[in-house]
Amino acid sequence: MWALPAAARAYIACAVLAAAVCAAPVVRGGPAVPWGEVVLLAAVCAAGERLPRRPLTLPVLIAAAVLLPPASAAVVAVPGALVRPVGRRPAWVRRLWHAARSSLAAAAASYVYGPGLGAPRAPDAACLPAALLPAVAAGLVLALVGAVLDGGVLVTAEGRSARTAWRAPMPAALAPALVHGPTGLMTALLWHSPYGPPAALLVLLPVSVSSWVQDRCRRERAAHQATVRALVQAVDLKDRYTRGHSERVGRASVLIARELGIGGERLEALRFAGTLHDLGKLAVPTGVLRKDGPLTPEERRIIELHPEYGHEMVRGIGFLDEARAAILHHHERLDGTGYPYGLAGRQIPEFARVVAVADAFDAMTSTRSYSRARPVPVALAELDRCSGSHFDPRMVAALVRALDRHGWQPEAVIPSSRNVPVDHCSVPGAPVGPPAAGDRTDRGGPG
Repeated sequence: MWALPAAARAYIACAVLAAAVCAAPVVRGGPAVPWGEVVLLAAVCAAGERLPRRPLTLPVLIAAAVLLPPASAAVVAVPGALVRPVGRRPAWVRRLWHAARSSLAAAAASYVYGPGLGAPRAPDAACLPAALLPAVAAGLVLALVGAVLDGGVLVTAEGRSARTAWRAPMPAALAPALVHGPTGLMTALLWHSPYGPPAALLVLLPVSVSSWVQDRCRRERAAHQATVRALVQAVDLKDRYTRGHSERVGRASVLIARELGIGGERLEALRFAGTLHDLGKLAVPTGVLRKDGPLTPEERRIIELHPEYGHEMVRGIGFLDEARAAILHHHERLDGTGYPYGLAGRQIPEFARVVAVADAFDAMTSTRSYSRARPVPVALAELDRCSGSHFDPRMVAALVRALDRHGWQPEAVIPSSRNVPVDHCSVPGAPVGPPAAGDRTDRGGPG
């Protein structure tokens, strides 16, 4: 506690004192306090705090705000906050803070629902429409008070500005309350029905299952992203001359995809495809990849195998299923002169046509150890010149629209002492100067 700044200690102490004042009527309330409801709801809330992402806390506290007076609702929130897992020390201070915060928020929500908006404490089917709006309002107040109090801790304990402490987290805090307000009301409605509290608690089961599924999806998505980051870092370590290129190609691919109406899981797969398009370079001998000077025909054949190497590397990774085609075919050309298989036109998968444009665009607009970056308009003009022969005109047009809307900030790669053209692209017959889209006289073209 004493490790905290004085302002934070005073703030937490005031919150604890205010929560104690709110709960005081329960201590002296005697038989008038609905102890059965308080104990059962507090037990469910405490059990919910031990679950991943705490799916039951918000609907249970809203149900308490609907069923109980402010003092009793404040007490319901305390046990769960005291058993809540905390990851940082001092744990007892954090638990005490969470108890005070949750208690004040529950009391405020109960007051808004009952005395504030005059909604019935024992709602039934007949009064359901009239009680719905107060229940949603109670949920919003519960989330709002909690977010405001949390922001105060960030300001006093961590020295954050009021803008970052309160404004940014507010929408994320209020959105769940809109969903769980009706859930809390339904719990309260069944609580006073002939079926009693057991039926009311069953309402919370779908919420718990849904939260568990969301948590699993979130963890899976995080694992996918960690896998992709690890693979990209491995490529960057081997081919340091194009560091950052993979991420920018993934970003440009997403810009194109959104203009084409691609969304959801396919958009994420396309981001992975753009980010991992260079993965096959891991299988290319480092001496060939970093060779100073022109490549021999044999070395060129080795370089041009990197799309197939990359395709094989991700073959067993299920979430990269659709991305594999882009990794394999992003060096194909619309006129059939690309590699590895010389596909033409619509034979080239859509993802590969997107990544090819994104790859060439970033190669032209990035400063490398061997070339200066071209301005974005010049790079787009080069892509337009090669559209129809090398690149899909639809993808080029989508990139132009996306850049008009969002702009583009290329990132420079730190120059090295070796003048090794590893990753540029230029068109045969293009003017002498910075490499342009499509030439295979480098280390395998873009990416």
